[in-house]
Amino acid sequence: MSWVAALLTAVLFALAAALVEARRRQAVRRAVWAAASAFDEVQLLELLGLASDWLWKTDAEHRYTLITDGLKRHANMEPSEFLGRRPWELNWHEVPAAVWDEYRAALARSGSLRVTLSRIDEAGNCRHIELIGCALHRNGELRGYHGVGRDITDRVAAERALQESRARYQEVVESVNEVIFRTDARGRLTFINRAWETITAHSVASSLGKPLVEFLHPDDRVSAWHEMARVARGERPEYSSELRLRTRHGEIRWIEAAARPVTQDDAGPIRGLAGTLDDISERKVAELTLRNINQELEARVKLRTAELEASNRELEAFSYSVSHDLRAPLRAIDGFARILEEELDAQLDDTTRGYIDRIRKATARMAHLIDALIELARLTRQSLHRETVDLSEIALQIIEELRAAEPQRKVEVEITSDLLVTADRTLMRVVLENLLQNAWKFSAHNEVAHIRFYAERKRDQRVFCVSDDGAGFDMAFAANLFRPFHRLHNNAEFTGSGIGLANVQRVIQRHGGRIWAESEPGRGATFRFTLGA
Repeated sequence: MSWVAALLTAVLFALAAALVEARRRQAVRRAVWAAASAFDEVQLLELLGLASDWLWKTDAEHRYTLITDGLKRHANMEPSEFLGRRPWELNWHEVPAAVWDEYRAALARSGSLRVTLSRIDEAGNCRHIELIGCALHRNGELRGYHGVGRDITDRVAAERALQESRARYQEVVESVNEVIFRTDARGRLTFINRAWETITAHSVASSLGKPLVEFLHPDDRVSAWHEMARVARGERPEYSSELRLRTRHGEIRWIEAAARPVTQDDAGPIRGLAGTLDDISERKVAELTLRNINQELEARVKLRTAELEASNRELEAFSYSVSHDLRAPLRAIDGFARILEEELDAQLDDTTRGYIDRIRKATARMAHLIDALIELARLTRQSLHRETVDLSEIALQIIEELRAAEPQRKVEVEITSDLLVTADRTLMRVVLENLLQNAWKFSAHNEVAHIRFYAERKRDQRVFCVSDDGAGFDMAFAANLFRPFHRLHNNAEFTGSGIGLANVQRVIQRHGGRIWAESEPGRGATFRFTLGA
């Protein structure tokens, strides 16, 4: 039995040796795993230190146990201020109570965390940080939370700037009186500002999603849809038209529509239209009113033209009657008076001879008045033939004729050269003949008379002047100067018919100008006139 005992002893010794070796290997394995874990944690912390985030941990009571240096570098906050304190026990900046209520609720259910907080950093600046974390369990028990944090101050500032920009844009869009709209590729409204409600009385909410052409007058829908579709297909660069729009209450309003295609980018497909709708109802009403007024004026002009033509025909008939029917009796009276004077020459005494002379002078004066009356009628209906006219040349010709008729007169005449106008040559000669003849006539009592024809500029307008140093007249009676057959001097002083200045005024008015006079008794007169363009 000894060999059995020896064998059993050997087996037990081998088993003991194997057990010792197994325990040694397990201890070595645990040491290796511990070293490896420690190495991973160090490496992780070093890597996080290089990133823009920081690592944080809390215990089961939610107190911070670890915060890496990234908090200091990126958010300018001291990590030591966080350690040993719960998140809601720190001095945060303007964090609503609802945020902490949601935070605690997530902790109570061991849920994940994502919270944005604000805090004043060491430099006095408000920093915005975001904390993201999840629950840490060991053997089924909550050991705390771990996660990362990052500084999002720049992102928050950019988001706020974008929100403010959008708010300002919205304010601008809502403040304009025009409707600003946008449609999708099928012509349905995707955006409209509040001006839409003012113009159409339709609410924005009820209008979105409906085709824009649905709100137009039935007679304008087809053409508007066709043209807008061409723009949406890229066949036209833009759309612009005046359309009728029907409001929610059935009122028809005129709008001016303008639209352009909207694309994702320059080379991308067209995604719809964007444009404006401007209420032009008042302008269209004004245009229609003006059109009606113009039509009424045209009708009145036609009526007045017909009346004027009839008046001209009557005037021509009157002129013919004056020229023929009145001249014949005058010629008869003058002829018989001359026969009496010739046949009874020896029997006539001075008184009778004076009567016959007065009869003949009266008939001559009447004939002269008839000629003046016919001339006035002719100037009224004569058509204008505008051309370039040298008034200076015409004035020189008239003065030469006057000098030839009265060579004994001593008259000094000054005429400015090259007074060019665009007017009717014949009628302008009538004007200058009357004005220069009057100046010649009313300065006849001067030993040496002075007559001037010149131009001056007043208020950027050229004014032509004919002046003399003759008898002049009282300005109190100037209103009668241009009235037919009204004279400021009697025939004993100066002869005349009283029709010349009336003719002058008619000609000047037909040229779009005006005429006036300035004078003093005994100190001559100056007649000034302008001509229209």
